[in-house]
Amino acid sequence: MQIRAQVNDRILYMELYGEIDQHNAVRARQTADRYADDYAMQSERAVFDLQNVSFMDSTGIGFLIGRYKKFTRYGIPVYLTNPSAATDRILQMSGVYTLMPKI
Repeated sequence: MQIRAQVNDRILYMELYGEIDQHNAVRARQTADRYADDYAMQSERAVFDLQNVSFMDSTGIGFLIGRYKKFTRYGIPVYLTNPSAATDRILQMSGVYTLMPKI
């Protein structure tokens, strides 16, 4: 799992690559939290781009909700974009879109 981040027009985009599962969740959390801390003052919103996520289980949902809580502490709303059909179904069934809308 890799995460790339960039700020464009006060929007922090985090592109996720690979599988979000228990095996790589710890490192992914650390990386995403570091980006949140580094870029929060420059950002009005955060967007997780899921286009290149090849697999997500319940650990992935926990990862996203944890980052949602982190950004909420900074007063930054979080959005999700470009989920695959399988990832989209998981996010819909879990109710994640009620916290982080899909754009």
